Amino acid sequence: MLAKFSNDPAWQNSREIIFKKNADGEDASLCGAFSRRTLLTFSLQIPRNLGICDAFLRIAPDGDVAEELPLRFSSSDRGTDTYSVKLSLEKLCRNEPSGLFYYDFRLQCGEKTLFTSEKDVTHFSLSENEGKRSRLLVFEDGFETPEWFHGGVIYHIFVDRFARGSFAIPVRDDAVLNEDWENGIPQYGEYPGAFVPNNMFFGGNLIGIREKLDYISSLGVTAIYLSPIFKAYSNHKYDTGDYMKVDEMFGGDKALADIISEAKKYGIRIILDGVFNHTGDDSLYFNKYGKYPSVGAYQSEKSPYHDWFAFTDFPDKYESWWGIPILPKLNLSCPSCRDFLAGKGKNSVVGKYTSMGIGGWRLDVADELSDEFLDLVRSTAKSESKGDAVIIGEVWENASDKIAYGKRRRYLRGSQLDSVMNYPFRSAVIEYLLSENAEALAATLTEIYASYPKTVCDSLMNLLGTHDTERILTVLGGENKYDLPNSELAHVKMSAENKNRAILLLKLASAIQFTVYGIPSVFYGDEAGLEGYRDPFCRMPFPWGNENSELLFHYRALGKLRKENPVFADGAFRVLEASGAFLLYERRGHGETVLVALNSGKNEIMPEISGTDMLTGEMFSEEDLLPPVSFRILKINKEEADDEKL
Repeated sequence: MLAKFSNDPAWQNSREIIFKKNADGEDASLCGAFSRRTLLTFSLQIPRNLGICDAFLRIAPDGDVAEELPLRFSSSDRGTDTYSVKLSLEKLCRNEPSGLFYYDFRLQCGEKTLFTSEKDVTHFSLSENEGKRSRLLVFEDGFETPEWFHGGVIYHIFVDRFARGSFAIPVRDDAVLNEDWENGIPQYGEYPGAFVPNNMFFGGNLIGIREKLDYISSLGVTAIYLSPIFKAYSNHKYDTGDYMKVDEMFGGDKALADIISEAKKYGIRIILDGVFNHTGDDSLYFNKYGKYPSVGAYQSEKSPYHDWFAFTDFPDKYESWWGIPILPKLNLSCPSCRDFLAGKGKNSVVGKYTSMGIGGWRLDVADELSDEFLDLVRSTAKSESKGDAVIIGEVWENASDKIAYGKRRRYLRGSQLDSVMNYPFRSAVIEYLLSENAEALAATLTEIYASYPKTVCDSLMNLLGTHDTERILTVLGGENKYDLPNSELAHVKMSAENKNRAILLLKLASAIQFTVYGIPSVFYGDEAGLEGYRDPFCRMPFPWGNENSELLFHYRALGKLRKENPVFADGAFRVLEASGAFLLYERRGHGETVLVALNSGKNEIMPEISGTDMLTGEMFSEEDLLPPVSFRILKINKEEADDEKL
């Protein structure tokens, strides 16, 4: 971390102060999250001509008063003095298993007092006024994420739109089946947010997914993340009707058991969507319309499910998700509700499906799930899977110190989540590709890497699109038609010229997605060239037989690359250069050093690097040019890597 004096002309020509972190004898300057058992050393390398006579670390638990610790002189070299302070994170946490701390440095220069202020995670400025403090996350001893998950590829499937099975599935009487798989348009409201029944189905099911495992495996996929599959009225299933039954139109419980078993033969695990914040009003538990044989919470205050929901005026006024009455909110503080969803044993939802052999859970709207509930989900899932289940939270911002609904969350401290959906990654990649802003992407990548435990970084769900976002190809096409009414947006397609440009940009985006730390998550059909604006147009049926062959070849090559090179599973990450359209970063580990160079601009760039292109096998020399809208993934030879270390 480099510190530059700013806002003071007397200091502007001074040399830089270098800030380093050392964790148990290893350089950890790019990291900001450490195990509770770590002995951490903070060091400042200060040019003597700056006249600094004293340095102090000021560190405070989140929301508490700072403790001031003096840095001690430790060495001197060529006019630069090094001051350091050792921190036992176990002592820092006191009796707590984990903690969140904020710190800065106070430097004394004669009678002048200067404070550090974080500019980004690798630079801070100095001024006479206190500024932004840096973050230190301490996680629980022994916190690790499932090793099988590292280095893999997630394939995210919206079940109704991926593939129909080879034999017929019963269609509910109140469902509408759209037979036109190739050209059918999903139901849509008159305007965004308008009511739509969502009872139109295209007929995709778990049997169809199982029958396409050869295709899915060809992408290098190691985990299939399914949209909700439990019995529900809608096609999206976020309005759960019965947690203990897989929807009959998706093939029922047998279809889930079959796909778990068959996918295992391909080295693929199934991740389920856990929608535990709310149910549907048409559910076994609420039963507003009386379709279930139970006495639901809406029907009687004596219902065994009454306390599972919060009524303000029984029965018609109740808490619901974002005020949507068809999605009554669950009361997770109710013991019977909490235990049914996540308690120990096979009688709970988490217990039942985890014990069936699924690979883990993606938790819908994790911000709205209590700490106590998240603790229980993790405990149950881990015990039912011998520690193997992965827990991923839907969190849209930096999850290391997020405040949600007025409360600081402890998602990544060891007792809750293994991973989160990396939406900041998506936003930064799009900005880089459309605005040639490599600096912003580098800052986001570096910030996340410095914010999360390394084991979480190795498990991050790096996405470019989901069922909640516009198709990445449409976004990159740059045709801003978002203001069109749904009736027109349903039929919009990119021009051939813009689509060709979008395909080139998507190849860059996916190259980043597959080579940075974490796990690439491919939304079904992105690799085939699916277009689509906002929900529901981002959920079109998979274009079987009309896949974009250029994209498909590219995604398969990237999947093969990850499978064959463990450096992408858990190798160290470092941005080397970021300027305008040019981005260069490094992955290092398992005896390998890989450089990834990208050019999102309109002009050629000479990156002055060399190595073997890992996708083509061709040599790339320091004199070679990187064409517009292109990338190279280069393995550098051992001699060059050793020279770089020196």
